[in-house]
Amino acid sequence: MSAPHGGPQRNKSVPLNDWRVGLSRRGGQRPYPWNMTKTAVASEGVEGRFSSVDDVLALVRARGGRATSSRRILLEVLFDAGDHLSVEELAEAVQARAPDVHISTIYRNVEDLQRLGVIVHSHIGHGPATYQLASLAHAHFLCEECGAMIEAPDSLFKGLARTAKASLGFSIDPRHFAILGRCAACTTLSSAT
Repeated sequence: MSAPHGGPQRNKSVPLNDWRVGLSRRGGQRPYPWNMTKTAVASEGVEGRFSSVDDVLALVRARGGRATSSRRILLEVLFDAGDHLSVEELAEAVQARAPDVHISTIYRNVEDLQRLGVIVHSHIGHGPATYQLASLAHAHFLCEECGAMIEAPDSLFKGLARTAKASLGFSIDPRHFAILGRCAACTTLSSAT
């Protein structure tokens, strides 16, 4: 039972956009990850509340997941970095410690940790998505002229968040994309000319 491209055939009873269901490595369906949906994680208030690798692994175990050595190493890299890293940068750091960890394992772990609310991804400029611990996540301003990136405190967006919620019933996440514009130096330079 293969699709035309040779991969497993999709079960048409499951909508394509239902991220909670994935294919197991053997091609069967399973709730993903570990019978835990993003809604359930958010309602329990666990997003971003981790102070150590062991705290995260305890959550993984509590959700029926495994605390593998590759997952531990990936978490150590994330906790040590404290910065935005692409999957390729994560893979390089993990493979420096454990060369046998395949990049597909890293992608799978990143996806699982993101669904559990441990890490978040951001799109900063035109580069690849970057990941960091949810507890460190923040918004960004990106200068279109010089490329300077400025970390923006969440307090700058509280008024916008309240207005969007009250007017449109929409909850915003300003950490997901960088807000483009011009930094103070480039604004000064362009007004001087």
